[in-house]
Amino acid sequence: MKDYIEERAVSIANYIIEHSTTVRQTAKDFGVSKSTVHKDVTERLEHINPGLAREVRRVLDVNKSERHIRGGMATKEKYLHQH
Repeated sequence: MKDYIEERAVSIANYIIEHSTTVRQTAKDFGVSKSTVHKDVTERLEHINPGLAREVRRVLDVNKSERHIRGGMATKEKYLHQH
């Protein structure tokens, strides 16, 4: 694996842990696709730094468990601003 990919995977992982961001937010902040972020933190990071991969997985699991709430709040905001 190329060095810059490993560095990016570790940077993305640290960013997600520090800021508790979602994959979508992280992708936007790093200027890469959601698929790249997901592959970096789920597959590549497991080979580079398994401990860091577990920490990121905890944050992503929390995000996944809360996403239905975020979606509902976004829809509510959308309809509040339409009237």
